[in-house]
Amino acid sequence: MTQRALLIIDLQNDFCAGGALAVADADSTPDVANALIAWCKTRGDAVLASQDWHPANHGSFASQQQTQPFTQGELDGLPQTWWPDHCIQHTDGAALHPQLKQQAIDTVFYKGENPAIDSYSAFFDNGRRQQTQLNGWLAHHGIHELIVMGLATDYCVKFTVLDALRLGYRVNVITDGCRGVNIGAQDSALALREMAAAGARLYTLADWLEQDPRGH
Repeated sequence: MTQRALLIIDLQNDFCAGGALAVADADSTPDVANALIAWCKTRGDAVLASQDWHPANHGSFASQQQTQPFTQGELDGLPQTWWPDHCIQHTDGAALHPQLKQQAIDTVFYKGENPAIDSYSAFFDNGRRQQTQLNGWLAHHGIHELIVMGLATDYCVKFTVLDALRLGYRVNVITDGCRGVNIGAQDSALALREMAAAGARLYTLADWLEQDPRGH
């Protein structure tokens, strides 16, 4: 039984070129994901993915608040960035990137389904009031270590990694498999620094593939 899983965060069309909330250079990330998928499959590691899966009336959408995207407010008592409508359930924008080797993904975990609160982390909503099925699945399969990459560095990747560390997982972040929104120019760099300070190990894809850090 494997004790490690690759977790691909929100590699969805709306976060890639031409999407409703496109992240710069996001279309370079499926190649990184596919290289990691191949590496993991040869070692018997699980391959997982998360998807933003919003109802059309999600409260984090600027359109629902009748305000401009990327401005700030409050949702469910928590600070909130108002986003363009994105990753609406059952739309092309919510689908995983077509270049991603989706047939190799063992399980997909959905987040952001509650319209009353945003959910950056693949584990919990932003208030940590409800959780997805991810932690339970990992526990059931005896997985203690994660390889994390995806979109976006400064939001869903960061909050997933921080939650994983709090839950006791060993976490490895593949930095060139991540891209950020960067509302502030340094947001992604600061997010990686915060993840490392919390205990995550940062690798480039090349460094990761050249070694097997298991047990180090």
